[in-house]
Amino acid sequence: MGAAHPVRDPVLVGDVLAGLVDAAAFAARGGGVVRDIRCGEAIRDARPVAVGVPEPRSGGSTPSVPRAVDPVTSACRRCGGRGSWYRTVRGRWIMIEPGELATVAVPAGSRWRVTGDGTAVNLGSAVPSDTCRVSHFDVCAAGPEPVGSLALLALWRGHARRIA
Repeated sequence: MGAAHPVRDPVLVGDVLAGLVDAAAFAARGGGVVRDIRCGEAIRDARPVAVGVPEPRSGGSTPSVPRAVDPVTSACRRCGGRGSWYRTVRGRWIMIEPGELATVAVPAGSRWRVTGDGTAVNLGSAVPSDTCRVSHFDVCAAGPEPVGSLALLALWRGHARRIA
C-alpha cells in the first residue's frame, strides 16, 4: 500500500521501534528535563501517560483511549516569540511556530507536521507543493541566524525586531 502513495514519506520500522523503546524507557524513568543542544533551552519531557490498552476479553475496546490535547501556547523565555508546545513521537516537547509554510521554502530536517492527535512529527523530505510547520528553535532570535532558507530567515528577523 505504501508504494501506491508516492506523495507520502516512507516510515522505517527501525525508527518506529526505536521510538517505542525510548518511550518505554522514558515511562520507566518517570520523566525529566533534557537540554536542547541547538540553543541550550530546556525541552520538557512528557509525564508518564496511561496509554489505552485493549482489555483482553472486551473484544478490543479500550478503557481509556488518549484524545488529542489542545497545545499549550506560551512565549519563548529567550526572545519572547510565541509558539505552541507539542509532544514529539519520542515523548519530548517542542515549541512550534504558528502558521504553515510551503515545504519547498523550508529545508529538510526543519519541517514539522502536527498530527490529528497533537503529536509533532519531523517530515524530512516532502512534496514541494505540501505545507509544513517550523520549530521555534530553528528561528529563535536568541540563537544564530538561520542559513539556507529565506522563509526561516524572515521569521528569525521578525523575532529579532521584537527583542531589539
